[in-house]
Amino acid sequence: VQLQASGGGLVQAGGSLRLSCAASGRTFSTYAMGWFRQAPGKEREFVAAIGWTINTYYADSVKGRFTISRDNAKNTVYLLMNSLKPEDTAIYYCAARSQPIVVRSTDWDYWGQGTLVTVSS
Repeated sequence: VQLQASGGGLVQAGGSLRLSCAASGRTFSTYAMGWFRQAPGKEREFVAAIGWTINTYYADSVKGRFTISRDNAKNTVYLLMNSLKPEDTAIYYCAARSQPIVVRSTDWDYWGQGTLVTVSS
């Protein structure tokens, strides 16, 4: 599976962005898809994930502000980010996993190249 993330950019606090992650492969619908982020000097952290049964999971820090969704016909997963805060500034990575969702980044099998999100105060 190859992943290509896009949609990052510069936004003011309180604004919104939608990230996209396009995946190759005919088995996209059977994979769990996730978003992680890594801020400068910090470890990569779990943001959100969606399973092949459309179950979703969110980090507490983004719950109620971010929404993950997927379009299996387009092999794409999205992350809609509302009410953005400066602490959301990070490189956002999409990931895929053929097993159930877990939050530890090292347990995910495939990674995209990352897209930078910068939230100004």
